[in-house]
Amino acid sequence: QVQLVESGGGLVQAGGSLRLSCAASGRAFTTIIMGWFRQPSGKEREFVAAINFSGGRTSYVDSVKGRFTISRDNAKNTVYLQMNSLKPEDTAVYYCAARGGLQIVTTPDYDHWGRGTQVTVSS
Repeated sequence: QVQLVESGGGLVQAGGSLRLSCAASGRAFTTIIMGWFRQPSGKEREFVAAINFSGGRTSYVDSVKGRFTISRDNAKNTVYLQMNSLKPEDTAVYYCAARGGLQIVTTPDYDHWGRGTQVTVSS
């Protein structure tokens, strides 16, 4: 079992930055794929970014490429999402997710989820 706790959300103006953190506990952190998803109000949850166990491979949805960066610190059992040049359309609840395996998955087929953190970008 893996427990995930997100932090770092908040209210920011368009063009600003936020860094989300997700602290994991339970299963060996280095063996799991970590992902970030988001769910705007009234819409379905969508993939944002994911990173493999070593941090050597990442994947992003096209709408955040060049603005968001996912990273992980295995010594701290933590994954991060650095979000720059934020836009109002980035407003959503952001969820951290974890799954086993070697391949990055961009669908919500993850075994463990955090409770989410709200990100609101004002225009």
